[in-house]
Amino acid sequence: EASPHLPAPKDVEIYSYNFQSFLRWSPVPVENGSVLYTAHYKTGFYDEWSEMGCAQTPRTQCGFPPEIRRRRWTVLLRVRAELGPLTSAWVHTPPFVAERNTTLGPPKVNSVSASPDSLLVSISPPFTPEAGDVLQYQVSYWENTTSATEKKLSESKTLFQIGNLKESTLYCFSIQVQLKIYSGHVLQGQQSASECHRTALS
Repeated sequence: EASPHLPAPKDVEIYSYNFQSFLRWSPVPVENGSVLYTAHYKTGFYDEWSEMGCAQTPRTQCGFPPEIRRRRWTVLLRVRAELGPLTSAWVHTPPFVAERNTTLGPPKVNSVSASPDSLLVSISPPFTPEAGDVLQYQVSYWENTTSATEKKLSESKTLFQIGNLKESTLYCFSIQVQLKIYSGHVLQGQQSASECHRTALS
């Protein structure tokens, strides 16, 4: 039975980055003894709470077990504090769907090779794509001068060229990924830090 003397965990949230998802919360302060936590999950299909593999743990976060690492599933989580025979009330999360609620990081720039009129850029996506994923890379680039206007291009490959550039000129670019999901919705990734490269002299 929940005890009024043991407060429930606060700041309970699901943190999800590049489809790696965790439940986390703030520690419950008590005068003496060490508080343990238990977390459960259930999915939108099956109205039964299951163990997350975090029962009576002293840690204040719990990774999603493999059986709920499905991007389209609706997942509900709950966590409570336990101290000896005392248990707090459960704290529930709102429904979570990774495909809508995860944060996508920026792509990684692997290499840039310069020719007189272009930069050839090789990148990796921020997460391992699944079969059927449609990824687009939005590239912004500009000449490194104060009056430069930004140009944009959209690429679906991880090796692409930024062309029609002036020779021996410094150009900067930044890239973000867009993941098209089945509902037609687009998940926007974070922008990569801009980097600058000089084109070659012909």
